Amino acid sequence: MNPHHRARALVLLAAVSLVAAACGGDEAAPGSTVAPDTVSILSAAAEAMGSVDTVRFSIERGGAPVFIDIGAALGDLLEFKAAEGRFAKPDSADALVTVNAGGFNTQVGALAVDGRIWLSFLGSDWQPAPPSYQFDPASLFDPDQGFRQLFIDGLDDVSLLGEEERDGIATYHIRGAAGEERVEVITASLVKDQGVDLDAWIDRKTGRLVDAFFTTQVNDGTATWTLTFRDYGADVAIEAPDLEAGG
Repeated sequence: MNPHHRARALVLLAAVSLVAAACGGDEAAPGSTVAPDTVSILSAAAEAMGSVDTVRFSIERGGAPVFIDIGAALGDLLEFKAAEGRFAKPDSADALVTVNAGGFNTQVGALAVDGRIWLSFLGSDWQPAPPSYQFDPASLFDPDQGFRQLFIDGLDDVSLLGEEERDGIATYHIRGAAGEERVEVITASLVKDQGVDLDAWIDRKTGRLVDAFFTTQVNDGTATWTLTFRDYGADVAIEAPDLEAGG
């Protein structure tokens, strides 16, 4: 794997929408709970993932540095630190990404609508992303390649580790081995050619993904990835910028 993890996207992680999410819209019926076995949990998570309307997400990267490539605007390579963003059905996402340049943290805006991507550097107007920045963060929620597909067939040797409360949400804690192709998708190409052991916390009532955690190996050591997903079904509106108006 490239030691700098040259990525064509800032967001995951979206981000890495970062890597993952689950259903917006109707809540589960009062008192209903996903059955406490891995088959039922994965099935519920996949169904929730496929019906997501809106979600707010965050990604934090710790440990060994991971770099992204955003072109010459800020010096080509920047260390990815964190991202906070939103997704809106069917294929729109935005994020505020924290990066480190020359020892100083700064923030870059990223916006994706209908397959087009724009960036905003240091509060400047939106501008089309450079050719090296090709990944659409909304694809993290694509039902055929994103987190839904991860829960359908992207995890092996899945085990249920128990029931835990995460930020006041009752969850099932599961762990499984994710293959390198699926890891590349859910990390917006920040991680390539590497499978991981992924921990996921699934809402016991709705099947929604609440948190996810995994580590990756880079030449300088181990990088940690923490993803959170909240406010499913919140009022989110994401629109393409009006470049002619200087937006």
